[in-house]
Amino acid sequence: MKLSVIVPVYNTAADGNLEYCINSLVHQSLQDMEVVAVDDCSTDNSLQILRRFEKEYPGRVKVVASPENRRQGGARNLGLKAAEGEYIGFMDSDDWMMPDLYERMVARAEETGADVVATDMCLVYEHTMTPTERYACNDMSQVGVLDHEKRKQLILKSGPLGTKIYHRDIFFSKEFQFPEHMSYEDNATSVEIVMRMKHFEYIPEPTVFYYQHDNSTTHFITQKKLDDRMEAARIMLRYAKENGAFEEFHDEIEYLYGVLFYRNTLFIYMQSNMKKSVKFLDKLRDETLAIFPKFRENPYFLKEVDSWQRNLIDLQMKSTPYFLFIYALKQISKKIKRK
Repeated sequence: MKLSVIVPVYNTAADGNLEYCINSLVHQSLQDMEVVAVDDCSTDNSLQILRRFEKEYPGRVKVVASPENRRQGGARNLGLKAAEGEYIGFMDSDDWMMPDLYERMVARAEETGADVVATDMCLVYEHTMTPTERYACNDMSQVGVLDHEKRKQLILKSGPLGTKIYHRDIFFSKEFQFPEHMSYEDNATSVEIVMRMKHFEYIPEPTVFYYQHDNSTTHFITQKKLDDRMEAARIMLRYAKENGAFEEFHDEIEYLYGVLFYRNTLFIYMQSNMKKSVKFLDKLRDETLAIFPKFRENPYFLKEVDSWQRNLIDLQMKSTPYFLFIYALKQISKKIKRK
């Protein structure tokens, strides 16, 4: 088997999303491939849809029914156990791709000897095969046999799992497991996967369709999701320290941790409808400073984080109540200007 594409599935039957995704996979021009669809205890009819595809496309679709809800990381782990392909791909169950994408990616891998091939995505708001808003997931500076500089660039911008194929050795040459029962498992393992790569190739075209749901994600932020984001950063950092990446790529790891654990969590929390907690924000700040006391001096932080966010972060470093007061004033000012 040349390629296995692992699709974690949880309650995506509505509006034909799951069917559209699986149809785009079973009709790929690459014939020597399998779809490993892992139902993560869906409560809708997702599993029944998958069983129908499995019956209609024997040998093309393989369904794994998880006995418990393990979240995406757990579903991906089950998929890896069942996957037989020389290469492994991942796809979310409400996204889809161009019909010749995997044939092109495998061909690029075999032509170059790459163990990872990436492509770009486009943001879409309906079921379509017409690319619209392109989102560049990687960069041509990362392409080739990985030296220190290329690996550094990949650590800074690894790109989504769903826009790549990986040689199975990435996951099977030594023990690998996605964190389970949590969100952001891809962030937790991003550095580990990059450190296992040897040769990276890139097809800079919008060939994966990333479906944008109508509902705003800010209405669905929970404390569990915030905690998961922070835990993903801890896992990423723990791997980096245990396997030498921390010393070799200190600035890059510090920046990733500062953004994932602190900056993103802080501003997603502030933009949510959750009641704001001084205790939580103090914990977020204090743990960040305990690990990286000078993260605000990081060269990537100074370059990539805009001045508005840096100023607010400086305020929170000094006083969380004052930060909350100033942030509220800024939001009120924005609303007044929009009227």
